[in-house]
Amino acid sequence: MDARIADPVPAAPPADPPVPAARAPRARRGPYRRLPVEQRREQLIAVALELFSRRAPEEVSLDDVAAAAEASRPLVYRYFPGGKQQLYEAALRTAADELASRFVEPVRGTPTERLGHVLDRYFAFVGEHAAGYGALLRGGSVAENERTTAIVDEVRRAAYGSIIDQLGVERPGPRLTLLVRSWISVVEVAALTWLDDSRREPAPGAGADGSGGAGTAAELRDWLVDEFVVMFAAAALHDPQTERVLRTMFASFAGSGPGAQLVARLGGMLAGLLGDAAGPAGPADDAHTAQGGA
Repeated sequence: MDARIADPVPAAPPADPPVPAARAPRARRGPYRRLPVEQRREQLIAVALELFSRRAPEEVSLDDVAAAAEASRPLVYRYFPGGKQQLYEAALRTAADELASRFVEPVRGTPTERLGHVLDRYFAFVGEHAAGYGALLRGGSVAENERTTAIVDEVRRAAYGSIIDQLGVERPGPRLTLLVRSWISVVEVAALTWLDDSRREPAPGAGADGSGGAGTAAELRDWLVDEFVVMFAAAALHDPQTERVLRTMFASFAGSGPGAQLVARLGGMLAGLLGDAAGPAGPADDAHTAQGGA
């Protein structure tokens, strides 16, 4: 039998390239708005400040800022090469400058009335920038460092300088300086407590405004003004300069304003306390008095 040569097997035609799986259509991002350099930087800071006011710094990412600003992440890095930390410090600087400007008060009305106006603006600021600024004041934020602490200290110095100017003191001594700085610390603690109360559910029996806790901003303002006068009076017992300033302050009350009302209330309360402490003289007291007289 003749050997047969098998027909060559035709080569398989080349396989068609694989058809890629259908992908979900990618959402198209709108075109970036072209803004002048300084305007874009201010916009990014404003957006970041808004985000930091509602959330703690560690909870805000650069992607969040870019999305809110309708920009790209590389664009944010172009303006802030140091990343989120640099952006946070820039936002905090803007907020601190705004807060410092609220300490400026025209010399009009009594010292306590002017102090009350400043506190109104302070609490308004705290309410607007609650999370970011509150986290920094408490400390412990991952965004906190020497630079951010220095920015907050600048705000405290601005508050101190404003109060000293309002009191008309050119060279405050150590006791007066300690008094004003201590009161500023009391204001910060009161503001943080007020913020905490505003985030909690109202306690049973509390008013609709949450007045069952530390109180409303207006109530805290009045209390802090009274606290300032009382601290001033206590310091005046130990420091001649503070006493002179206090006498000038009381002369401006002219029977009206928060300071004058405080003095009237304190006078009545102290008179009642002294009367309760003395009490009616009993027989034993009379005998003791007679022995002492002898």
